[in-house]
Amino acid sequence: MLLTIDVGNSNITIGLFEEEEIKGTFRMTTKIPRTSDEYGIFFLDLLNARKIGRKEIDAVIIASVVPDVMHSLTSGILKYFHVKPIIVGPGIKTGIKLSTENPREMGADRIVDAVAAYELYGGPVLVIDFGTATTHDLVLEDGSLVAGVTSPGIRISANALWNNAAKLPEIEISKPDSILAKNTVTSMQAGLIYGCIGQTEYIIRRMREEAGLSEMKVVATGGLGKIISNETDAIDIYDPDLTLKGLKRIYDKQGR
Repeated sequence: MLLTIDVGNSNITIGLFEEEEIKGTFRMTTKIPRTSDEYGIFFLDLLNARKIGRKEIDAVIIASVVPDVMHSLTSGILKYFHVKPIIVGPGIKTGIKLSTENPREMGADRIVDAVAAYELYGGPVLVIDFGTATTHDLVLEDGSLVAGVTSPGIRISANALWNNAAKLPEIEISKPDSILAKNTVTSMQAGLIYGCIGQTEYIIRRMREEAGLSEMKVVATGGLGKIISNETDAIDIYDPDLTLKGLKRIYDKQGR
């Protein structure tokens, strides 16, 4: 079995693959410091809950945008599973050509998302990840990742509201029944959600126009992506497991 691990700024998302099938997904917070033993025991507990033994894991692949956790995480995997993980980074085969000005600046998660969206849904494709930051990456028909847009994620925007305005409370991020808000909480929810919908639709339209891609497909992922994708026709597909699927496809390209 293959363990796929996506280390994001807020969460670590784990996928368990048997051949092409996802047997389970798990999440843990990124920001809590952990030792290699804590990582190893956490993964073992997750697998035990699914009645899967450690010896059934014969490969691990990781994409990370948080360098600080990598030493403990990879050490934990080596110590408890006796498997050296593949790390998505420079030199790894992806099948995607990075045609931006500084390819090494591109986050591993964005590359993985681009691989999955392109291989699963074809190109040209715009892949949007509603994570800590909201990213929009354009992959052409030939598999070239040529442009990207980065904006604050919904949670970043929400935190900015209640941390910088003394009278604004911390709220649940959800869509209110109407944009015609009548109290502080629903007015903040309306601003966050409808504001993100408007931003998303504008960026999609503008990227489509400037790239001259009337047939461009739009694929979304990320924890809060479902809320936005349900409210706009500009997004064609919402795939919550896109990053994990991309990791699986990159693993398959390594010839192991």
